Amino acid sequence: MEYELLRVIWWILIGVLLIGFSLTDGFDMGAMVVMPFVGKTDQQRRACINSIAPHWDGNQVWFITAGGALFAAWPLVYAVAFSGMYWALLLVLFALFLRPVGFDYRSKLNNTKWRTAWDWALCVGGAVPILVFGVAFGNLFLGVPFQLDEMMRSTYQGSFWSLLSPFALLCGVVSFTMLCAHGCSWLQMRTEKEVELRSQSLGKVFIILYLLGFSVAGLWLAYGNIEGYTITSAINGNAPINPLGKVVEASNHGWMNNYYTYPTFIVAPILAYIGALLAMFGFMKSKAGLSFLGSSIMIIGTILTAGFSLFPFLLPSSLNMVSSLTMWDATASHLTLTVMFVVACIFVPLILIYTLWSYFKMWGRIHSHDIDANPHGLY
Repeated sequence: MEYELLRVIWWILIGVLLIGFSLTDGFDMGAMVVMPFVGKTDQQRRACINSIAPHWDGNQVWFITAGGALFAAWPLVYAVAFSGMYWALLLVLFALFLRPVGFDYRSKLNNTKWRTAWDWALCVGGAVPILVFGVAFGNLFLGVPFQLDEMMRSTYQGSFWSLLSPFALLCGVVSFTMLCAHGCSWLQMRTEKEVELRSQSLGKVFIILYLLGFSVAGLWLAYGNIEGYTITSAINGNAPINPLGKVVEASNHGWMNNYYTYPTFIVAPILAYIGALLAMFGFMKSKAGLSFLGSSIMIIGTILTAGFSLFPFLLPSSLNMVSSLTMWDATASHLTLTVMFVVACIFVPLILIYTLWSYFKMWGRIHSHDIDANPHGLY
């Protein structure tokens, strides 16, 4: 298989893994963010928690797989991002620590203060990652403050606080509201009575905020002062890895050029809007399945919009445009991509199969009598 084709395949595959992570881990993180607000009693909050109990750790596999694929396919991106954004990713890691501990420890004591504290820990454990991931994507559009020297050593000249620019924070809000709406659609589908109704009401609020945030972000890119990059030198998809061997110009206002070069890319933001409107209709008409379908389409459209806009850039540099990493010059070797492609062809379908099987076997609403009958068997 040609090197160029493998590079394209891995760009698509990592996008699929990120979408898989957002669709699965996204709803359980979103559900835990809204859990203290839609569950007013201990029984109701336990219903929220147990709606994701059989699935949350399995959903994490998509996150781990996406991280592993990033390391294997785009090692330069992995190295620059994980070293430069160290404190932001460390914040995500510490927040994720709260999730397994919170699930296991919450019901150990029949004490209101104890359980309430762990409820808020689970809320923070879901809110911080989905907010930081959105901020990180926002910084890709602005450019990350790093540059490469002639030995391909990366130097990062930013700080944690420099990542929190207004546009990046807006992208964080888009990510946060999108996945919270996804979590609300899940709770609408898996819980009953008051929790279901509150999830519907809160879901409508998050959809409205998402539509506002997504639209403002698009207008900011189109009419603001954000300048994207364009590769003006000839692209050889089979060339050896050399990020400094290209010519880059800041002639892609708002990262909009790809929508003129590849008109079919406009399908992505259209999908995001269609999904959001479907989810809103599902919330308004108490159609849980439609809400979840809509929020899923919304997530797919949003992630594709970001990927299509930045293509072929993976990690743009705000310090030195030439140092920007792209899918053509920041990949692993031809042999590594080939071996990992074979591995992915085996294990990604396996992950998908057992994920679907677990949802099929453990499907159904969580009823109040189930919670009362299992004070220790459930979370």
